Amino acid sequence: GINLGEVFPNFEANTTAGNIKFHDWLDKNGWAILFSHPADYTPVCTTELGEAANMADKFAAMNVKMIALSCDDVDSHKGWTKDIEKFSKKVDFPIIADPKRDLAVKLGMLDPDEKDAAGLPLTCRAVFIIGPDYKLKLSMLYPATTGRNFDEIERVVLSLQLTAEKKVATPVNWQSGGKCMVIPSLSDDQAKELFPKGFDKKEVPSGKGYLRFTPDPSV
Repeated sequence: GINLGEVFPNFEANTTAGNIKFHDWLDKNGWAILFSHPADYTPVCTTELGEAANMADKFAAMNVKMIALSCDDVDSHKGWTKDIEKFSKKVDFPIIADPKRDLAVKLGMLDPDEKDAAGLPLTCRAVFIIGPDYKLKLSMLYPATTGRNFDEIERVVLSLQLTAEKKVATPVNWQSGGKCMVIPSLSDDQAKELFPKGFDKKEVPSGKGYLRFTPDPSV
């Protein structure tokens, strides 16, 4: 597997868009979402890739590329894409073929409870978000029976991009444009300089002034 903050492997793979080398495909200064699927021609996966296709323009506007992966081959991916596009916009992002499970093993994406007809384990529903420095910023693993929430994926990308640029953190259920929190490493004086709109320090029984809310500095 791979841990948060580690450089994502610069793997080579065959995809529906041809052979790629991951870091070259990502380009500098861009973000990427890599999401894996148990298998082609399966119901939940089809709805997920359809939603990804529908949101592709929105992610592109956020400087985010998408790339999918499953354990089937490229020909299978291309046939399956026609089914997906029956219910969605055109699937313009690549789908990686990983029939030997090489990438799935390297990235820790196998689900031991889900196997194909030959008894080989399938990939779980993994989500990896990679930053412009090629490092892993976020990972989520879902079982085969639970489809992902792409609105949540969009939300966390917005949070990651904001907090990479500004000295804030995003609180529970944060949405873009909502109040953020001043990070604990900043003193009140530093926060006053960085956030001209000010901040609201909440009083708590401990007397510690760590709950400091400030308007979204990107707005």
